[in-house]
Amino acid sequence: MTASNATRELPGFPFVSDAPLEPPAEWAQYRAKCPVAHVRLASGDEAALITRYDDVRSVLSDPRFTRPTPGDGGARVADTESGGVFNSEMATVIPQHGEGHLKWRRMIGKWFTAKRMNALRPGMAAMAEQLVDEMVAKGMPGDLKAGVAFPLPVWVICDMLGVPDTDRDRFAHWSDVMLSMTRYTQAEFDAAQQEFGRYMGGHIARKRAEPGEDILSALIADTDAEGEVWSDKLLIATGIGLLIAGHETTANMIAKMVAMLLADRGRWEALLADPSLVRTAVEESLRLDANAGIGMLRYLSEDFEVGGTVLPAGTSAMCSMASANRDESAFENASEMDLGRSPNPHLAFGAGAHACLGQPLARTELQVVLEVLLCKLPSLELAVPAGELRRVEGLAVGGLRELPVRW
Repeated sequence: MTASNATRELPGFPFVSDAPLEPPAEWAQYRAKCPVAHVRLASGDEAALITRYDDVRSVLSDPRFTRPTPGDGGARVADTESGGVFNSEMATVIPQHGEGHLKWRRMIGKWFTAKRMNALRPGMAAMAEQLVDEMVAKGMPGDLKAGVAFPLPVWVICDMLGVPDTDRDRFAHWSDVMLSMTRYTQAEFDAAQQEFGRYMGGHIARKRAEPGEDILSALIADTDAEGEVWSDKLLIATGIGLLIAGHETTANMIAKMVAMLLADRGRWEALLADPSLVRTAVEESLRLDANAGIGMLRYLSEDFEVGGTVLPAGTSAMCSMASANRDESAFENASEMDLGRSPNPHLAFGAGAHACLGQPLARTELQVVLEVLLCKLPSLELAVPAGELRRVEGLAVGGLRELPVRW
């Protein structure tokens, strides 16, 4: 569905909340009265907004539907002609459907097993401790996002991909442009995509010549050995995708998690008293994230009934996992933070064939950072009232601009 006179009358999405850690009021209103609604995206295009847990899970889990691609003519998320990273060259090169997508996921998924994450854990903890020490040495107040939340996942994913983390400022700029919905022009997006592609292409050429102990070297060797050589375009798109996803979302989530836990001092005290709650506290923070970004867009290639509404083929469905995670029909006392909540089948990482590949890595990083902060900075507190924290606006993945803290 593309922009028209009719869509200009539709509510704009994503919705805005004045309180940085609280959800927009529209989520609960739509879940109660209009679980399948029509909204206008930042691009001006129309989408069907899905807000209830069962409905979101149903759409995301259905193997018939995938992310819109330029050939579908589906809704664009961003206001650039390309639709940002969602309809970028990267999205067209990586297989989105069927056996090709499953094979791609299997090749990448080998690097995100629980066994590999456990092996990485000591190194993550040592780096987190070093970053905390450096933040403390600079004095109060500190910015926990800039000091810890951002550099840790950058260091981890750069190590996994064999790229120097000294280039992290360049990655941050390219990622920011490619994930933006409103802040950059088409020309700026194209430039960022081309620069990132050239950088990653040069890196892959070096890995072909001198392989290392990293994902890209392994992908080159494994695909060559199986007689199915991945093109440089696919390797570049994969490297860019992993680099963006591997640091941007986790860096933002670390800061939001700590902010949520410090916003109510009782939560932090409960974790200090019982550190065994760290794992469930991480999951609950993921569930309650009110600044999670736009959600997951799916292109319906055939008529589909959801929430009592038949959506026709050609509809772009925006699945709000963050709204679904606060659905009272799926979670008891859904609006409350229960640090020991278990089970916790939240949809923060999506569901189905396109569920986040890197979720074991993200979970491990979140757990490690929380464990280190509780141990090294038990007196940690927000340096500003929670209501004065500032959101990052116009980004496909939600976050805070900074996280001012004292200790």
